[in-house]
Amino acid sequence: MAWDRARKRLGMKDVRIHDLRHTYASLLINRGASIYEVQKLLGHYHISMTERYAHLLPDTLHQRVEIVADLLAGRNAQVARPH
Repeated sequence: MAWDRARKRLGMKDVRIHDLRHTYASLLINRGASIYEVQKLLGHYHISMTERYAHLLPDTLHQRVEIVADLLAGRNAQVARPH
């Protein structure tokens, strides 16, 4: 009931606690946390459950492709961390 009161007070009547968990996992993954770290933080026994929560932003995927491109071009590639 406390969650329902808080949602209504904030004008977020459609937001579920599950939505917050999902966002938490996606933000962590997109900030560079490993899927294994997120698995532990969420308390998932199987990594497949964590994979459902963790969505990569297109920019994050592009940054990872650039790492390989830099390595193939002989440049010193580093993992770019989104801000």
